[in-house]
Amino acid sequence: MRTSPALRRKLISVAATSAALLTAASTASAVAAQETVSQGSAVPAAQTEAAPGTPAERLIVGYRSGTAEARSNPAAEADAAAKGEKTGEDVDFQRRLGTGAALVDLGDDLTKADVADVVAQYRADPQVAYVVPDRLNKPKADPNDTEYTKQWDLFESTAGMNVPGAWATSTGTGVTVAVIDTGYVAHTDLAANIVGGYDFIADTAVSVDGDGRDGNPADPGDYYAANECGSGVPASNSSWHGTHVAGTIAAATNNNKGVAGIAYGAKISPVRVLGKCGGYDSDIIDAITWASGGTVSGVPANSNVAKVINMSLGGDGACTSATQSAITAAVNRGTTVVVAAGNESDNVANHSPGNCNNVISVAATNRTGAKASYSNYGSLVDISAPGGQTSTGTANGILSTLNSGTKTPSSESYAYYQGTSMATPHIAGLVALVKSANSALTPAQIETAIKNNARALPGACSGGCGAGLADAARTVQAVSGSGGSTGGTTFTNTTAVPIPDNGSAIESSIAVSGRSGNAPTALKVGVDITHTYRGDLVIDLVAPDGTAYRLKAASSSDSADNVSTTYSVNASGESANGTWKLRVQDTAAQDTGKLNNWQLTF
Repeated sequence: MRTSPALRRKLISVAATSAALLTAASTASAVAAQETVSQGSAVPAAQTEAAPGTPAERLIVGYRSGTAEARSNPAAEADAAAKGEKTGEDVDFQRRLGTGAALVDLGDDLTKADVADVVAQYRADPQVAYVVPDRLNKPKADPNDTEYTKQWDLFESTAGMNVPGAWATSTGTGVTVAVIDTGYVAHTDLAANIVGGYDFIADTAVSVDGDGRDGNPADPGDYYAANECGSGVPASNSSWHGTHVAGTIAAATNNNKGVAGIAYGAKISPVRVLGKCGGYDSDIIDAITWASGGTVSGVPANSNVAKVINMSLGGDGACTSATQSAITAAVNRGTTVVVAAGNESDNVANHSPGNCNNVISVAATNRTGAKASYSNYGSLVDISAPGGQTSTGTANGILSTLNSGTKTPSSESYAYYQGTSMATPHIAGLVALVKSANSALTPAQIETAIKNNARALPGACSGGCGAGLADAARTVQAVSGSGGSTGGTTFTNTTAVPIPDNGSAIESSIAVSGRSGNAPTALKVGVDITHTYRGDLVIDLVAPDGTAYRLKAASSSDSADNVSTTYSVNASGESANGTWKLRVQDTAAQDTGKLNNWQLTF
């Protein structure tokens, strides 16, 4: 960081090739249960398609047991005709399937909106148990990208994110992701998915490109000499960090070249805020505003408004009101903001924007599914994703698009990086898949869907790694109505309980009934506590048999206020039915608070 008086404004340092180069993330208070799509609500795109982007020509309709339509073909035929009359479409009963469901034909040349009208009619009918498109299945094959087999983070069963299972439903088509980072250096495995962005670096000492803000987000390199960014800071080559991040999200796929992108149907808008020695809050704030469709004085309107923002960047200290204001406004405009938790092996509460609200905070896991040694942690982390750990072998990092130039751009290349900077674009890519599958979802609903469909970390995490390891296939299936969990069954206790200062533990109970078997491997525990200096608090979930599961330990360094998050607990050894308790204790003097409410989602 620069030390001259003129440059003692706050810089956020860019994360680069190693854990020593920082990135940070933040978390928002999370909704504990996904809102399911109600009758008469917007029909998810995937329920109108035979294949992504292709309107369905047939529907499979399951009628409730005992109805005339479930027993009688003429009744089903009459019902199809009635639905067609209401929607103005030619809906014809075709035949009865072996399961008893009815196959109905919609004719040719229908749009997805036309199909949605018919689907909505069936969904609104209380006699109908379900209605789904007659989907077109294709032979399963891996992408033909030459380096795909090295992308363990996408497909390996232990610690991969189960991305290929999502591609049959969504590839991110129609969604733009703003990568707020170092800009973009030309790469043929990414170029087809790049749309216009902007260079927001106003200070020419940081921008390196010889000018201030302009419409060219090209990355000229961010190398620096020893001591140039602060006394004792060693020299560093150019990182091409933004290009690596962008490749993970949306590298061209099935092009017989390089790597596959998670949301390879999406577009990337490169927004440059990081240059030599990092980037200023002021530039980042304007970038967040512009990328999400807001107005920035002196900057042309954004013609590529992003519904997803990726910020693999960060620094130390509190979330400022200025940064929080920009993030909140972006979310209110409908843009999901995904940020990295940081690489300090510390509580994310100590790192900005990791302690901001209304973002999805991402911790990093290694190839065994444990928290990566460098990753930040804590109750503000929302979700974990593969970030790699090259100390156990270069190939255990995250492979993506890069450039071979040590200072200025040279030939395009690929390289393994590690960091929460690498984990974050995994979630940004997943958000693009989700938004493409169901465009009606809000940022809060998207976050909830990702957390509710995560699986328990296969490895260890101390300190809190959010809801678990993100699962792309389950999440996309959930929001498209083709599987997964949109929230499950939720049990809630809304009775507020005061938490005595440095006193005995308080307990709040939830009686669970009507479940069968044991609790899930990823039982979601939503907690809403108001309490100054939350590091004083110890929080446990107590199962019906008395077994305690530690959700949060006390921490003398966690000075932030309140606990509003969702924990994931492997409670598969516990009977689901019975009385569960949340136990909260304040272990230090001078701060008080209360448990507002908590809930369990099975």
